[in-house]
Amino acid sequence: MNPYIGIFYGSDTGCTEEVTHELVEYWESGEVKVIECNQLTKADFKEFDFLILGLSTWYDGDLQSDWEDFFDDFKTIDFTGKTVAIYGLGDQIGYGEYFVDGIGILAEEILNNGGHIIGEWSTKGYDFSESKALKNKDFFYGLALDEDNESDLTANRLETWVTAIKKEIEEIKDKNLVKA
Repeated sequence: MNPYIGIFYGSDTGCTEEVTHELVEYWESGEVKVIECNQLTKADFKEFDFLILGLSTWYDGDLQSDWEDFFDDFKTIDFTGKTVAIYGLGDQIGYGEYFVDGIGILAEEILNNGGHIIGEWSTKGYDFSESKALKNKDFFYGLALDEDNESDLTANRLETWVTAIKKEIEEIKDKNLVKA
């Protein structure tokens, strides 16, 4: 298996792309490979044990367009043995009933297909009414970002989240070494 971490993202307006570039900078290592969703194949998912997926949620809870186009294939991917983290952009004020739904839509398929999700993120400090991204009432399945209303918080949230998932990945690697 490739030692890299696959970072797969889709971006219509460039916001998710910018966040992805920031994420890569915070990673501070050469062990990531970034692929835009419009270039993804099912084979790309087989190449990595660790995946980070990024997307935005549009309108009334729709996936970003490239993820929407790939979604039928995505639902058939075997995530057994894969560890996945998800970050998503949404608008908690204008679309508070659909805030970062894309995170939850992808998380559901990952879990249904045998994957393990890391990088849960606290709901504290957000103002939304509903979200498919909720793991439970206190946590999202992944990092929730609101570039429309809280772009000033993005850098700190992203850096904190990257640090946390790096630690989770190292713990998983250490456990797998012990088992071997």
